[in-house]
Amino acid sequence: MINKNMTIEQILRVDVGTAEILQGSGMHCLGCVMASGEDLEQACAVHGIDADELVEKLNEYLANK
Repeated sequence: MINKNMTIEQILRVDVGTAEILQGSGMHCLGCVMASGEDLEQACAVHGIDADELVEKLNEYLANK
């Protein structure tokens, strides 16, 4: 299960398929140094993305695998 306290790097380790959802939401810098340094909530704030909505999409993707 994905949560807002996980880093992008941790999320990608759960399932590489989450990259498509992250990029589709506006996070195009998955390989940047901040992907391992800031949590999803912080990254969403920087990119103007609703963190709760993104977490819901990611967990829905994982549940339907």
